Amino acid sequence: MKALVCKAWGLPETLVVEEIADPVAGPGQVVIRVHAAGVNFPDALVIQNKYQFTPTLPFVPGSECAGVIESIGPDVERVKVGDRVIAFSQSGAFAEKMLAAAAGLISLPEGVDFATGSAFVLTYGTAYHALVDRAALEAGETLLVLGASGGVGIAAIEIGRALGARVIAAASSAQKLAICREHGADETVDYSAEDLKKRVTDLTAGKGADVILDPVGGPLTEVALRTCSWRGRHLVIGFANGEIPRVPANLTLLKGCSLVGVFWGRYVKSEPASWARDLVTLFQWLREGRLRPYVSARYPLERGAQSLAALLARQVSGKLVIVPVTA
Repeated sequence: MKALVCKAWGLPETLVVEEIADPVAGPGQVVIRVHAAGVNFPDALVIQNKYQFTPTLPFVPGSECAGVIESIGPDVERVKVGDRVIAFSQSGAFAEKMLAAAAGLISLPEGVDFATGSAFVLTYGTAYHALVDRAALEAGETLLVLGASGGVGIAAIEIGRALGARVIAAASSAQKLAICREHGADETVDYSAEDLKKRVTDLTAGKGADVILDPVGGPLTEVALRTCSWRGRHLVIGFANGEIPRVPANLTLLKGCSLVGVFWGRYVKSEPASWARDLVTLFQWLREGRLRPYVSARYPLERGAQSLAALLARQVSGKLVIVPVTA
């Protein structure tokens, strides 16, 4: 099969497309014919050896895909060959076939295409866990979303609206903010051209944001934290800026607010029953049209490295997918 392979740590241009051996399903495993693979920021970190786990070189990056089960290993009973599924693994999705644990598979709902399926669960699951479980966002509260035109950002806008919150979307260009408005943002801030703290303070009549969803990090984190309301919650999602921020701890004291960590992958493994309930709600909202995943571009496998480069360059709105097969 063809695969996008990482042979040495480095930036996306070091990846190569080549023929490798097909995976073989062992006990509890399945082989999936990959129809679409979601491109996520951690994928760009893994190939640089900058993520929480270190795969053994060489390896195929990519953690999220949607496709059809091609074969199953011993002891697999809950799924069968031909099933349409969404799958996760630490690596392996950027290929024509992927090996995955049967226990973690999610059935792709009827009417949901492969590209949408591959772009939905990680981003919307992260945003839902952050806003509902970690922040307990309530109707009538104000939600500030940083990096709002990205995959998690758009998911947060839509979930925030579904929960009845007022959503302020912050991003780095007018074009990105137009996309945020299309997905339900009530107000927008261009933090490349406006004073984020002043703008949020003005929009909230001095109160500040009740919840801040922050997948960006870097210097923007402290600026955003200074907009937090009394008893507010600042959600630490990730560091797309590339810099892990250090913030003055006295800000949390003065505002009586909380810095709250969000690690969706650990949550799914540690609290599977809670995650299963989240998934029921998310798919219900998807069927109702309250959630509208935005796949901004599809890349063939041969151009998969370019999708990761675009992500690192912060040129992406919504989600990118790699499409190894088209039928």
